[in-house]
Amino acid sequence: MSGNVTMPAHPEHFRRVLGHLPTGVVVVTATDGAEPVGMAVGTFTSVSLAPPLVAFLPAANSTSFPRIRAAGSFCANVLAADQEPVCRAFATRGGDKFADLGWRPAGSGAPVLDGVVAWIDCDIAAVYPAGDHFIVIGAVRELDVSSGVPPLVFHRGGYSALKAVDQG
Repeated sequence: MSGNVTMPAHPEHFRRVLGHLPTGVVVVTATDGAEPVGMAVGTFTSVSLAPPLVAFLPAANSTSFPRIRAAGSFCANVLAADQEPVCRAFATRGGDKFADLGWRPAGSGAPVLDGVVAWIDCDIAAVYPAGDHFIVIGAVRELDVSSGVPPLVFHRGGYSALKAVDQG
């Protein structure tokens, strides 16, 4: 390891280089009173098996995250390969993101979207500031696989699907 110190990457270069790492696409949902709220994230990960913890990283300037945080719980919906339009709807600001979408409440009351690959219902255990984002730790309440279809993946600025792998 070199002792040389380099300047941080320019934001566009940083984004381009890190764009080579494929990420799964998740819609994080909650219920703000009686109204559902949600946002698309490409920063969802498993944190711990014992206890079961997950994390996602919303932008600090997100208009949806304060409502999710106030709910105290959320459901991470792993989008299926054919749900790019759902991702695009939840990636925009404003509007009724749930229009024309079917969903049912998880145990926390957060929406489990129809057609997702899997869902993870969580209580917010901790929120940490991290640069221009937050790190949100979720304590898993319940989770399940909804279908065996491939997930939606974001890679190098575009969406694609993973090939299904025979588990048999």
